[in-house]
Amino acid sequence: MTSPRTLLSAWNLHPKKQLGQNFLAEPSSAQMIVDRAALGPEDTVLEIGSGLGALTIPAAMQVARVTAVETDRKIAELLKTELLAAGRDNVTIVRDSILNLDIGNLAQGASGKIVVLGNLPYNISSQILVKLIKARAVVDRAIVMFQKELAERLVAKAGSKAYGRITVMLAYCSEIKSLATIKARMFFPRPKVDSEVIEIKFRENAGELADGEDYLFQVVKAAFGKRRKTLKNALSQSQLGIDGQRAEKALTAAGIDPVRRAETLTAEEFVRLSNTIGTSPK
Repeated sequence: MTSPRTLLSAWNLHPKKQLGQNFLAEPSSAQMIVDRAALGPEDTVLEIGSGLGALTIPAAMQVARVTAVETDRKIAELLKTELLAAGRDNVTIVRDSILNLDIGNLAQGASGKIVVLGNLPYNISSQILVKLIKARAVVDRAIVMFQKELAERLVAKAGSKAYGRITVMLAYCSEIKSLATIKARMFFPRPKVDSEVIEIKFRENAGELADGEDYLFQVVKAAFGKRRKTLKNALSQSQLGIDGQRAEKALTAAGIDPVRRAETLTAEEFVRLSNTIGTSPK
């Protein structure tokens, strides 16, 4: 693995801060991530933000096929030459943002559910996670790297400041565990904080099913939209189209005190609340 600094210099390129480009520069760390992802020869991998191929190439050596999504056109061209040099012909490079793509279409041709891999840019990490949650019918698990701050939010417990909308959505449909900490010095350019590699394993069925999953996620979004307010006020002042009286009745019927706040509710309580609002008289 040629160092990112050397490669970028040779191509007269510079990391783009607006794209969150911090390239993994330590081959042993990259291999460790791929090993802990437990990839097999039948797997199909979707890599989000392939960059210079630190994860792409070792992953391609272990799986049937890799679809590497990369926004930066010049970086994608550089990656193509790195793949040729490594003798990897089982990688398809897609030059676009993952937010613009249909993950179901990208998964076509896979022998089973796909595995997602990637070092996610901080500014769109939450959007990507929401997209993966909604595409989990074709995604078995995601092994993704985040800045530590966001990683802590994903595993936060109800009642903590880090607990939020994305925490609840993931708790509803997945199991999460930390696989490794990657020190900031392992990247070029060096970020300000360390990163955490997280495995998100999607469950076949959620523990307590929502009557309408899309509506559940709307309720969660509404509750956290005004997280400093009581649930009664947050819900009645949201886009859900319910007034304070209906919000209070639904909360009470769900066994939830109307003066509680969003960050105190577990995923199971949000499911119960969503189901109750959905069936309560208008």
